[in-house]
Amino acid sequence: MSRPPGPDVSPDPVGRVIPSWAEPLAVAASRVVGGPLGMHAVVGRSRFWTPLRVVLLVAVAVVALGWLGKAPCLQQYKTDDGLALDWRNNRQYVAMCYSDTVPLFGIERLDSGAVPYRDSWVQDPGTPTEQIRYMEYPVLTGFFQYANARLAAAWLVLVGQQSWLPTALPVVVYFTFSAFWLALAWLVTVWAVARLRPARPWDAVLVACSPLAALHVFTNFDALAVAFATAALLAFARRRPVLAGLLLGVGGAAKVYPLILLLPLILVGIRRREPRPVVVTTVVALGTWAAINGPVALVWTPGWWEFFWLNASRSADPDSLWYVVSYFTGWPGLDGELVAGESPTVLNAVIAALFVVVGIGLVMLVRRAPQPPRLASLAFLAIAAFLLVNKVWSPQYSLWLVPLAVLALPRWRLLLAWMTLDALVWVPRMSYYVGPGGRGLQPDWFLGAVVARDVLVVVLMVLVVRSVLKPATDPVRAVTGSASDVDDPEWPAAVPTSADAADRLPAFSSSAPR
Repeated sequence: MSRPPGPDVSPDPVGRVIPSWAEPLAVAASRVVGGPLGMHAVVGRSRFWTPLRVVLLVAVAVVALGWLGKAPCLQQYKTDDGLALDWRNNRQYVAMCYSDTVPLFGIERLDSGAVPYRDSWVQDPGTPTEQIRYMEYPVLTGFFQYANARLAAAWLVLVGQQSWLPTALPVVVYFTFSAFWLALAWLVTVWAVARLRPARPWDAVLVACSPLAALHVFTNFDALAVAFATAALLAFARRRPVLAGLLLGVGGAAKVYPLILLLPLILVGIRRREPRPVVVTTVVALGTWAAINGPVALVWTPGWWEFFWLNASRSADPDSLWYVVSYFTGWPGLDGELVAGESPTVLNAVIAALFVVVGIGLVMLVRRAPQPPRLASLAFLAIAAFLLVNKVWSPQYSLWLVPLAVLALPRWRLLLAWMTLDALVWVPRMSYYVGPGGRGLQPDWFLGAVVARDVLVVVLMVLVVRSVLKPATDPVRAVTGSASDVDDPEWPAAVPTSADAADRLPAFSSSAPR
């Protein structure tokens, strides 16, 4: 006997939501294998194929698919001087396998053993745009690249001594080491999302099988920051504010965005009148970030400033709404026509002001909400708004939103639609770099796809705001009969008293596997 969709009844001893009852997409997909789960099915008794392990297996398959997607850019060919990377005829764009990891190996002088932030090089020597350059990434990401470059060099030395080991060009070996850690980081992200949802563990499959993960886990190094940020949310929910702050600080040293999560954390803490864990997490996060950045900033100050200088001086990227408006209207931008190397100071100031407005909007939303908003909801709104108003939205930045969107608004069809559209932006983007002269698409196609993506993100934001103002529309809070009665799985629940614990003893045997 099957049961129609509806999350109000669950045969699961830990109160998990059954996707083939609650999610229309899962209901439709289940018809291929006989329909939704039966009312009398035994659930939660498998000792090996638990939801977490199944979801992690899906994630492994997806990152393996991501590796295959980048593999064409790792092919080599023979030249008179030996092997060379086959990026001839714009292969990296035509095959849509481009990854920043590959060119950065040479651009950042990692192939010659340059130490990030200490060693510099001259860009465009002998030209009007000549300038001294350093590692352009935050400290942790910079040294992550350096460590993988050293691992690649060590591997090649080992291959010289043990000829039976596989070998390749140094950049290919470097990419392989980097990809291993990035894949592991994405698995940590999936694991953390599953653990944050004891009543809805299958929601994590949206993170595991995300088309954005298949495309962009290896496009840059953002998976590191996503893993630290998501693990920090889990640590905070488990009443470990020190660990949460440590993870946020480390993540902020890899990419700045995890530190933005402190804003929703503070706002929810104020509304809940629970300042202590918020203060501890914030102080530890900022202290950790300072401890990682401080030595580099003091010893190699010019190199440490490179990341901040680059982000201040760069103009609006094609992925941003600022560029879209400029392209379609012919508007020269807030700063007018800029010469090479000139910073868009007015644009930078307007973006900073807009993010202040976003913060004020979040404050008003928290005040108007009938009950304290869920942390994931505010976190998603903060990061999504930051990306929309920012002058840069690199393709891999969308990974920032994936776990937060799943935690904030677990509506499978809607999220898969957004993630699929966002991933498809990659196609016209690669064609945009080929250019019409190389039989690529006109820029209009790429910029139109950017607008469509942004519109879908705004739709998600509107639905999240509605779930904050009308908690009955929140898929997480609407669940009844779940294993926990806390209304925010991302917020540390109060430690139950002995009497409360006795009242909550499950009716099932405690020896049953979960």
